Parts: sequence; C-alpha cells; structure tokens
Amino acid sequence: QVQLVESGGGLVQPGGSLRLSCAASGSIINNNIMGWYRQAPGKERELVALIGSGGSTNYADSMKDRFTISRDNAKNTVFLQMNSLKPEDTALYYCYLYDRARNYWGQGTRVTVSS
Repeated sequence: QVQLVESGGGLVQPGGSLRLSCAASGSIINNNIMGWYRQAPGKERELVALIGSGGSTNYADSMKDRFTISRDNAKNTVFLQMNSLKPEDTALYYCYLYDRARNYWGQGTRVTVSS
C-alpha cells in the first residue's frame, strides 16, 4: 500500500521559515504528480503547489511568491520551502500523490505561525 509521511511542521514566528518534507513509499511509478494542500480551521482544503516528475510546477497565486516546491524523484520525496510565513498560513499541510489515476494523501503535518 502506498504511504505518504510528512515531516517538518511546527511552530514558527511570523516572517520565519519552515521546510516540509514528504516521503512516499510503496508501489509508485516514475510518472506521477506530487504536491501539497492545506486546510485551516473552518476552511476548505486548498491547493498549495504541485510538481510533476518532469519538474513542472503549479502554485496557488497566494503562495507562489513565498513558497517553493521541489522533489527528489529517486527517493519519491517532495519538499515545500515556506518563507515569510504569516499567521494566515497556519493550517494542517497534507502531502499529495497522483499516480495511475489514483489520489493518495498523507496524514498531515501541522504548521502554526504565531508570535
């Protein structure tokens, strides 16, 4: 079974940075899409960023100037570098994988931006 395990979340002050990681394991082919979504309390889950195996990226407009997504295909790992964090970035961040018409989700890692 495919598993996605996130790490790197935590408490950070406004203006600070965090780097999230997500390692995928199981039956995964090279041609896939990985990314990040987030869900804040009382709000719907929203796209943060996606990255294909070839390196193409897609960012939500509100995040693309502060966040950077990258991946290591050899290790099936996706990263999210988050800079200039704001209190409104506080959310549960979910790792995402699309592989052979199936969606997979991690358990989420919590990011709290507060002074």
